[in-house]
Amino acid sequence: MNQIPVKDVTPRKDGKEQAESYNLYAKREHIYVKFYKGLFKNLRVASGVLMLAMFYGVSWIQYDGRQAVLFDLPNRQFHIFGLTFWPQDFVLLSWLLIILAFTLFFVTVFAGRLWCGYSCPQFVWTWLFMWVERITEGDRNKRMRLDKQPMSGEKFARKTAKHLLWVVIAIASAIAFVGYFSPIRELIPNIMVWDLGPWETWWLAFFVVATYGNAGWLREQVCIYMCPYARFQSVMFDQDTLIISYDEARGEPRGSRKKNTDKEAAGLGDCIDCLACVHVCPVGIDIRDGLQYECVACGACVDACDDMMDRMGYARGLVRYTTEHALSGNKTKLLRPRLIGYFAALLIMSGAFAWAIADRVPLEVDVIRDRGQLYNNTPSGLIENIYTLKIANKEQVDHRYTISVSGLEGIKIATDPEIAIAAGELLTYPVRLQISPDNLPSNNSTIRFKVEAISDSGISIETENRFLGPIPQR
Repeated sequence: MNQIPVKDVTPRKDGKEQAESYNLYAKREHIYVKFYKGLFKNLRVASGVLMLAMFYGVSWIQYDGRQAVLFDLPNRQFHIFGLTFWPQDFVLLSWLLIILAFTLFFVTVFAGRLWCGYSCPQFVWTWLFMWVERITEGDRNKRMRLDKQPMSGEKFARKTAKHLLWVVIAIASAIAFVGYFSPIRELIPNIMVWDLGPWETWWLAFFVVATYGNAGWLREQVCIYMCPYARFQSVMFDQDTLIISYDEARGEPRGSRKKNTDKEAAGLGDCIDCLACVHVCPVGIDIRDGLQYECVACGACVDACDDMMDRMGYARGLVRYTTEHALSGNKTKLLRPRLIGYFAALLIMSGAFAWAIADRVPLEVDVIRDRGQLYNNTPSGLIENIYTLKIANKEQVDHRYTISVSGLEGIKIATDPEIAIAAGELLTYPVRLQISPDNLPSNNSTIRFKVEAISDSGISIETENRFLGPIPQR
């Protein structure tokens, strides 16, 4: 279990009062988690397997001849199945992160730290590493005895097997992660012959060390001391938030007894003080001490306690998912202003985000007017302005586009109005516009450029700019 700061009360030799001091650092004590079974473990395993399958498998999916999900940083393109996002679409990423934050807030207000217990990558990998620990070194009691024994052939073999498997998982995780930024079907052959760039080498090494260290050694310390969510999640709780709690009124006074003992005659509650809930806790807390910020709401203590209640012939639920209102005998209020507010905000933002994605035009046009001179006079007596068009084809297919301009009568494009742009390419294209001075209503007029795909896709975009000329003579 985690130790609390230790108070120093050593008396002074002169008999005067000693100033209090505290040891704010307590050495971590290794947590030996006991194997258990139960409903919430099954849910957690199913969630963990799904997340691991997605993490390791999605990068291998091909879509339209390319990796379905690829964050191509050198080319500044994010490919997600049929969509390609550019740096100009960063606002959509910000929007998505805000939606995910509100989703976390909503879930936390409703059901506490479900994210931590069932979906957080730190604990998904921690449980995976603890499973490796169990199959190589045995269950809780056997691991404790093994660690106390002097080094022997068996101990060396078991420890070596454990750490080798940890390293293999860490390497596989690092490859899978980097495979989302460098095509994984090319990355693995390059690793085999060690033909890697400096940043690929760095991130592979970093994630091997980080995965091995966080899931193998730090474990609950990441959640308790490094994760900010553990610190601020409690402010989102209220008395109707679903949390894991010990029913003190039913369990106390606690005490060990035989199965057939009359607990009422013995003056005992339902808690047999077996410490099963403590032995299965991955963060080493005793849920009977009340709600603690270290609790990750994984439900391990619920499964362990229910199993002991079944063995004793008592009703389940001594440790359960419940609310403070329910524990005090009051009715839980499911619909409450804060929860409704989060849900409404989440619906509005999700709907707006879906509309923005559906209405997104896979074409980017930026018009830059030549600032070297206001205008040119052509030999034929026309007024000419020069522009630079930066056109990005955001689709994953090649396109031909036409450029047109409107806003002034008689204005024409003196360059080729048709261009071809490859998939994902950004083209810089100079355009010259010419007009008779007799058609200029002023020396500064508004015009509109329109770039339209020559296909049935209906892709087009318009943007405004200015056309400059001499002051008209009236």
